[in-house]
Amino acid sequence: MTALNEPFQLVEISLPEISPEEALVKIAGCGVCHTDLSFWHDGVKTKHALPLTLGHEISGTVVEGPALMKGKNVIIPAVLPCGECDLCRKGRSNICQNQLMPGNDFHGGFASHIKVPHRYLCPVPDAVLEKYPLEQLAVVADAISTPYQVLKKSELETGDFAIVIGVGGVGLYGALLAKIMGAKVLAIDVSDEKLQLVQAHGIDATLNSRGMDLREVKNRVREIAAALGTPKYGWKIFEISGTAAGQELAFNLITFASTMSVVGFTMDKLEVRLSNLMAFDARLIGTWGCKPELYPEVLDLVAAGKLPVGDFVEIFPLNSINEVFQNALAHKHGKRPVLVPDR
Repeated sequence: MTALNEPFQLVEISLPEISPEEALVKIAGCGVCHTDLSFWHDGVKTKHALPLTLGHEISGTVVEGPALMKGKNVIIPAVLPCGECDLCRKGRSNICQNQLMPGNDFHGGFASHIKVPHRYLCPVPDAVLEKYPLEQLAVVADAISTPYQVLKKSELETGDFAIVIGVGGVGLYGALLAKIMGAKVLAIDVSDEKLQLVQAHGIDATLNSRGMDLREVKNRVREIAAALGTPKYGWKIFEISGTAAGQELAFNLITFASTMSVVGFTMDKLEVRLSNLMAFDARLIGTWGCKPELYPEVLDLVAAGKLPVGDFVEIFPLNSINEVFQNALAHKHGKRPVLVPDR
């Protein structure tokens, strides 16, 4: 990316030299995330000055680096912490203030190779590769690991009522993971196609909220909760649409002892009555990426066959990046686009 909203340019450069703390990874695939669209289209500033190669949802093979890592197939965490600061030592490495993010702090994954710190690269077990090709597993770096972290952070338990608002590239995995963790799951979206996809994969209930006002949605959610036999209180609400409307809906669904988790990002602002949190003794939490320590747990779910990956991924050649981004902006992709370098 050279400027806001400008077409991407494909250029050839020499492979970079690496330091002892780094590895050179040959990229298998890099997913297209809403965050990339925010950098490219919405004016969200990258930490690295432009021009910059975007892309932070990356899988690949180590071709240069420590001897024990060469040849390893890996997932590159979307957030690479320092491992030494107070936040890292307190188990909050995902918000390490010294963190590095591909496609934000340094050149990212829409390329053939990437130079990254090797400390937190996550090896991909052979059992996972027997089920899915490495390029499809790029979505583990963000689309799967991000909702996994927030589900754990929300203290989701078996039998809980989980409401997932927005079941696009990240939300659908959030809904599936909540189901795997034993919750009764309601998926809310404005796309019948997306709702049909998650319902076909075992989600308990769906609701298309298009054209409904907040009161109508709240009443319908109460009916669905009752039909599913879930508790009236303690709902776990996950806002993953990244829209002001989705955030407003999520906040209005808070009830006694609820936990609302904000996962999606938007530059839009909304007006809410924070006293609801006090009155309902509820929690409102945010989340950022996923700490690298949790990545092996996600891969274990994939290896065990509990979490489908290939059903929700579309593969495109890297040279189609401009078309893919335009279609992603127009919400034309039913699945997560993953760009694969031209070999």
